[in-house]
Amino acid sequence: MDCSAFCTASTYAIKPLYEVMRITHKTTLYRDVVHALIEREDMTCDVFFFPYGVTVFWGADRETGLKFIREELVPFEQQKLNDIDEDFFTFDYGDTIKIVEDEITLPNHTILTKLALSHGIAQSVKLGSFETSLQATFQLTKQLPEDLAKYGKISLSRQEIRRKMGELFIARNSINLNMDVLDTPEFFWEYSELEPLYMLMANYLDIRTRVEILNQRLNVMHGLFEMLASELNHSHSNRLEWAVIWLILIEVIISLVVHVFHIL
Repeated sequence: MDCSAFCTASTYAIKPLYEVMRITHKTTLYRDVVHALIEREDMTCDVFFFPYGVTVFWGADRETGLKFIREELVPFEQQKLNDIDEDFFTFDYGDTIKIVEDEITLPNHTILTKLALSHGIAQSVKLGSFETSLQATFQLTKQLPEDLAKYGKISLSRQEIRRKMGELFIARNSINLNMDVLDTPEFFWEYSELEPLYMLMANYLDIRTRVEILNQRLNVMHGLFEMLASELNHSHSNRLEWAVIWLILIEVIISLVVHVFHIL
């Protein structure tokens, strides 16, 4: 069977989503995560909706999951992403929990077991969206340090530098404001016995290491932001220096005209 996960937006409007889903599906709210049992002609599966814009399907392939998102989830998406981040597994049932080569063996059929594992899967997909966003931002700005090293300055106008700074600021803040979703979920304060399942999935998906790398890249982005700010200040200082030079030159010319040549 298929397990599919998608990050489609910055956030979901969870409470309105819950109220609508409960009308047509068997739905439960676990803290801020909505679970719905979807029973339709094209699928029967457990779906988990996470407030940070991720949906995890247990029992639906990629095409079916995306179709459901288009048909039922779009009204609740806030700051919809241009590019959907996604991940896929297969799962079955056995005697003990096991994850090998993206194949998950579940020890039972309970919803809470799937929810515990889904927390790890959802965080990984959200982390993937952060990684994609950073990569796209670096592609837009990678030429700037090269120009600075080669020419000693950035070959952009003040307006273009401000635009780049704005892009960096938006990308960095968007990630910083959502970094807390990568912490251990509060769900496990109440269901501590399920935390080992979450940790198993988180370790398998290497979430901790990827978060450390993400933080390092954010630090690089911060350095790039400061470099642009410094270049902008330097450009402004140069303009002021030239303005002062021209004012002095004009004053000298006027003095020569008046006191030496007695023209005025």
